[in-house]
Amino acid sequence: MNIEDVTRVTTDAIYTVISTAAPVLLISLTVGLLVSIFQTVTSIQEQTLTFVPKILAIFISIMLLGQWMMNNMSSLMIRLWGDFSVYIR
Repeated sequence: MNIEDVTRVTTDAIYTVISTAAPVLLISLTVGLLVSIFQTVTSIQEQTLTFVPKILAIFISIMLLGQWMMNNMSSLMIRLWGDFSVYIR
């Protein structure tokens, strides 16, 4: 296994992780921003008000996007295991 193979595997893995996690992180960021704006406008400073909506949004987004996320990660692992004979040389 040469340096090009290591670089390709690492790049592919990092890209897969980022592209898989990005939708859930963006949803969490959006909900947090909306709740923060709501708190600023209404002067409510309750800590659970920021926590509960983000947890619910993340839970719902994982329910909706979970199969797609699992397919992304599974396809990466299938590619890695398919090229295993190249890696052990």
